[in-house]
Amino acid sequence: MWDLLLLGKAAVMGVVEGLTEFLPISSTGHLILTGSLIDFTSEKAKVFEIVIQFAAILAVVMNYKVRVVSTLKGLGKDPVANRFTLNLFLAFLPAAVLGLIFAHKIKEYLFSPLPVALAFIGGGFAILWIERRVASPEHAPRVQAVDEMHWSDALKVGFAQCLALIPGMSRSGSTIMGALWFGMSRMAATEFSFLLAMPVIFAATAYELFKSRDLLSMADLPLFAVGSVFSFISAFVCVRWLLRYVAQHDFRLFAWYRIAFGVLVLLTAQMGWISWA
Repeated sequence: MWDLLLLGKAAVMGVVEGLTEFLPISSTGHLILTGSLIDFTSEKAKVFEIVIQFAAILAVVMNYKVRVVSTLKGLGKDPVANRFTLNLFLAFLPAAVLGLIFAHKIKEYLFSPLPVALAFIGGGFAILWIERRVASPEHAPRVQAVDEMHWSDALKVGFAQCLALIPGMSRSGSTIMGALWFGMSRMAATEFSFLLAMPVIFAATAYELFKSRDLLSMADLPLFAVGSVFSFISAFVCVRWLLRYVAQHDFRLFAWYRIAFGVLVLLTAQMGWISWA
């Protein structure tokens, strides 16, 4: 018999993942906080969170299916496809290496609500600072489209992505704001962040499933399926909305949200209103 309460929690976590994965507000941070709030915090839950990230990234594949297919077909013969693939690899590499080295320590010390709240606040102020910098005339973007990126641009974005190893900092936030800082246009930065998510999350999912294979069984399939479906649908909607949003707006709204939410978590913990696990 299925545990309807547990499936309901899986649906909630799926929606949270899909809505936050590609916004600069940290999906991992929101999953940690939501999991703490609804008592969804076991070791198996951590694997679940990685798997539903995979479902969210499938929404990007669907939105960019033409780009993905043309790149795969052009590998080895199309200079644009080759350069784009190299750029993805270079941007993927720094966080992958540091993640393998420090993943255990990060999970041990930083995967809890209060460090996440502090990262929310710090990341929010960083977004405000970067937005103020790139708004000045002397910092006009020099890279207008993803295909104009040099390999050094990709590598710089890759190092910026390393900040996302801290839960609450946000992978999309780190890559988008890093790309803006290094001279990419708002649309190019956002699109490259989406596309870079594919190798990052594919690799993280494969690694986590292999490492945690002894924890899982066929009985977990309904739980993972429900979370993945809700994650995919909400992410698909969110990606399309964000692309329209960044065409006319900056990211300061998300910065203020991060700061307010982080302060709220710290306040509720300090006052004892919520016992964050």
